[in-house]
Amino acid sequence: MTAVVAIDAGTTGVRSRAVFADGRPSVSSYREFTQHFPRPGLVEHDAAEIWAAVLATLQDVVARLDGPPAAIGITNQRETVVAWDRATGAPFGRAIVWQDRRTADRCDELRASLPLVRERTGLVLDPYFSASKIEWMFREGGLVRSPSLAIGTVDSWLAWNLTGGRSFVTDPSNASRTMLYDIVRHEWSEELCALFSVPRGALPEVRPSSGRIGTTAGLPGVGAGIPVSGIAGDQQAALFGQACFAAGSTKNTYGTGSFVLMNVGTTCPGPVDGMLTTVAWDLGDGAPTYALEGAVFVTGAAIQWLRDGLGIISRASDVGPLAASVPDSGGVVVVPAFTGLGSPWWDPRARGTILGITRGTTRAHLARAVVDSIALQVGDVVGAMETASGTSVRDLRVDGGAAAMDLLLQLQANHLGVDVLRPAELETTAMGAAFLAGLAEGVWPSLDGVASAWRLERRFPPAPTGAEGAERTRWRAAVARSRDWAADGGPAPGA
Repeated sequence: MTAVVAIDAGTTGVRSRAVFADGRPSVSSYREFTQHFPRPGLVEHDAAEIWAAVLATLQDVVARLDGPPAAIGITNQRETVVAWDRATGAPFGRAIVWQDRRTADRCDELRASLPLVRERTGLVLDPYFSASKIEWMFREGGLVRSPSLAIGTVDSWLAWNLTGGRSFVTDPSNASRTMLYDIVRHEWSEELCALFSVPRGALPEVRPSSGRIGTTAGLPGVGAGIPVSGIAGDQQAALFGQACFAAGSTKNTYGTGSFVLMNVGTTCPGPVDGMLTTVAWDLGDGAPTYALEGAVFVTGAAIQWLRDGLGIISRASDVGPLAASVPDSGGVVVVPAFTGLGSPWWDPRARGTILGITRGTTRAHLARAVVDSIALQVGDVVGAMETASGTSVRDLRVDGGAAAMDLLLQLQANHLGVDVLRPAELETTAMGAAFLAGLAEGVWPSLDGVASAWRLERRFPPAPTGAEGAERTRWRAAVARSRDWAADGGPAPGA
C-alpha cells in the first residue's frame, strides 16, 4: 500500500491527503485556521496556527496508513509572506496574506519600475505579490534584519518545520510569485531585492519542484526520516495534478479565487498584457516548464460571503441548488471585487458592486448572480489568454470545491464555447503535490505514469441558451462601474 502524503496548505484551511499508487481512494484530514482582518483591505494569518493545523492533519492521516508514507509533498497558498527567527523558530508577527491590499499605494509609487518587474518576473506591480509585503514588514511592521532572519512563502515555513529547521528552501513555482525571482536566469534578482530593500541572505534556497529537499525530523505521531520531495504553489500543483503536460493544455481551479493556467512549454514567453508569466514547475532536468496565468481574486470567497456575510445560505454547497432554482439572475449582476480585480484588469482599487436589484429580486437571484460572476470572470481571463498566446483553448480541465457544481460548469462551457472536463478527483492541487513528490521517489516512474492516473468524471459540452452575449455585455458594464472605486478622493480602501 504505497502512499504519498500531500500537505495542501490553502488560504482558509489545511488538508493532508494520502494518495495511493494503486489508485485506491485517498484518505484525508482537514482543519480550518483563523482569518484575521485587522482593518478593511488587510488579511493576516497566524503562521504557528498553520503549522499546528498541518501537524494535526498529518498525524491523523499517517495514523490511518499501514506504514510510513513513501514521501511527503507540499502545496500552498502562494504570495503569502512569513517571517521567522531560525534560531528560535518563532514567527515575527502574523503572515501577510496574498489577498492583502495594504501596499497598493507603494505599488503605485513604483510604476516607473514596471518594465523591470515585467522583464525579470513576468508579473505586474500589484500588492498581490510578496515583495511589497516584505518591504512593508521592514518599513512599517517592525521587522529587524538579523543573521537568523528567515523570510519565505508558506511552503518554506512548512518545509523548515517538517525537517526540524534543516531545510530552508522553496521551489521556482513559489519563488516566481514573490516579484524577487528572475524567471529567465532562475535566481533571486539582485536588482529587485535592492528595489524592495529585501536582504538576499534572508531568502530561501531555490530547489527543484520535484526532488528530495530533506527528511522529516522526529515529529510526534509522524516519525522521522520520511522524504520531503515535492513543492509547488497551489495553482501550479493543480496544473501538474491535471496532467497538463503538453503546451497549450489549460486548467482552472475554483477555490477562494479562480486561477486559469496554460502550459506554454519550456521557453519563457515575453510579458503579455493582462496576463502573468510564471514558472509552472522544475523537475530538475534543466528545462523548467512555464505557464501563462490569469488570476481572479474572488470566486469561492463570494460563496462564503453569501454564507457568512449575508446569511442567505447555511452551507456553501447550498448555493448550487438555490441558484438553479431560478432560470437566470433576473438582471442582477454581482461583481465580487472585494479585494480589487485581478486579470485581465489588475485594478487594486476596484470594489464589489451589485446592480440591477428590483423589488422582485430574491436570494435565489443573488445566488445565481454570484455563480454567473464566477463563470464570467473566468471567461474574461480565458479570452485574454487566448488573445495573448495566439492559442485557442480546446477544453478546460477544472478542479476545486466549486467544480462540484454542475450549474457552474455548464455555464462555464456555454460562455467559453468549449468542453469543460471535471476529473474524478477534484482535489488536484493535492494530487499535483503528491505526484511531484512521488515522481522524485520513484512511486510514479514517469510523466506518462502520472498522466495515466488522471480520470475523467464528467464532460460538460457547451449548450448555449442565446443569452450569453447580452449577459457578457451587462457584465462588462458592471465591471466598469466597480473599477477605481477606492481611488483618492473616493471611499477609503476596503469601504
